[in-house]
Amino acid sequence: MPSATHNLVLLLLFIHRLISISTVGLSLPPSPALTLLPSQTLPAAVDFGATTHSLPLAVLRPSSPSDIASLIRSARLSSPPLPISARGHGHSINGQAGARGGIVVAMSGGGRRRMSPPVNSMEFGKTYVDVWGGELWIDVLNWTLANGGLAPRSWTDYLYLSVGGTLSNAGISGQAFHYGPQISNVFELDVVTGKGELVTCSQDENSELFHAVLGGLGQFGIITRARIALEPAPERVRWIRVLYSNFTSFTRDQEQLISLHGQQRFDYIEGFVIVDEGLINNWRSSFFSPSNPVKISSIGGGGRVLYCLELTKNYHHASADSIDEEVEALLRELDFIPASVFTTDLPYVDFLDRVHKSELKLRAKGLWEVPHPWLNLFVPASRIEDFDRGVFRGILGNNTSGPILIYPMNQRRWDERSSVVLPGEDIFYLVAFLRSAVPGSSDRTKSLEYLSNQNRQILKFCESAGIEAKQYLPSHRGRVEWERHFGPDKWETFQRRKAEFDPSCILGTGQGIFHPTSCPFTSSLFPS
Repeated sequence: MPSATHNLVLLLLFIHRLISISTVGLSLPPSPALTLLPSQTLPAAVDFGATTHSLPLAVLRPSSPSDIASLIRSARLSSPPLPISARGHGHSINGQAGARGGIVVAMSGGGRRRMSPPVNSMEFGKTYVDVWGGELWIDVLNWTLANGGLAPRSWTDYLYLSVGGTLSNAGISGQAFHYGPQISNVFELDVVTGKGELVTCSQDENSELFHAVLGGLGQFGIITRARIALEPAPERVRWIRVLYSNFTSFTRDQEQLISLHGQQRFDYIEGFVIVDEGLINNWRSSFFSPSNPVKISSIGGGGRVLYCLELTKNYHHASADSIDEEVEALLRELDFIPASVFTTDLPYVDFLDRVHKSELKLRAKGLWEVPHPWLNLFVPASRIEDFDRGVFRGILGNNTSGPILIYPMNQRRWDERSSVVLPGEDIFYLVAFLRSAVPGSSDRTKSLEYLSNQNRQILKFCESAGIEAKQYLPSHRGRVEWERHFGPDKWETFQRRKAEFDPSCILGTGQGIFHPTSCPFTSSLFPS
């Protein structure tokens, strides 16, 4: 059997023959680079989670989709085929973008803009922009604002993520209740499949691949272009936080708010759990002034756990005179603690980029590049109160080591044909434990071991209580856990799509679902 090094030499020879192409207005200059240098492979072995290490043999920085297609076709000729994973900004949590012993395709970076001017399409009846799969959402925002005052409709809380990365999962934030996730706001994709074929797909063209790739965890292809829906960007945001001590009132108000339509609604709805005072002034925003932090004791919540409802109303300077009245009318229907209304006003871009400002502060303190044992769950609305009693008021104790988000979404805004797995109810909640471990801390509740064990307790509680929660950004061990995650019907579809679009099982091996050495479609040809 040829050695991995021998296989890599063959791949290097293929890379030297790559040529550039243009695709749908995205002109990409030829500068393919496949490197074995530790300065490139070592950073590609870790991610934001900082809990895994998957060292690749090499890193490819493609200048065009054809670079990726040639690489995949070449990797399939190895025996066994070499694993390949696309990596955006490296913000995965459990090594999902890794390719141990294989090749990481570095989609982001390089300093080149790969976006076309926004287009007002008669075909789609919408405005859109075509972007390279490795572009960061912050750069898409800045580009579309500068070219027509436009912006994407659906976001993630943190904008320094790649387009291809979020579309491979879902891409969610407080706008998802109305617009759906980012995968519901894409008109068309260019994808390099696991066969090395460059395919354009949409709801009407190659639709099976289109729906497979969206939320597909990188298993079916690498997104090289995405056609993103746009809308006119508002100029300013009224940002409101209100507090609750009663969980039933908190969730009832959230679910009522996401049912509203038209202009008489908020534009963004999220929430978070507060079990210690520090987290009301958490790292996710600079909402409250550091010189004037909010004290829970001053609010009189009357309990150990409080719940914060976070809302925004977008507006333009021309409608500034009516924004107070609109917000007051919406707040009047809610049942929060009366003395707990906090508001601020800021430019739309500053609100969208709020987490990055806090990132800079944490980097300055050396508290950004630490382990992040995050756990993200979709919890059915019918069981969210059981989850509150068992987790927020039970397992967590009085320390969280990071924000805990909780907000509802409407399943009708999601396309069931995508690869994403959701609870089987019309309304479900994202519950996101965004915790950070602090190496060397004397507080054991801030250790990676403690937080990881607490995550396992939460998952075990859901199982024992019969709460059919589904992991978002999932991390599972072994085929049995993955089959349980997808459920029989979804798993059958997932396997069928894998056999069609990546029959050698070389893509997205960091997810731990398939691997070329144990591929159910070709395992007899490539024994481990």
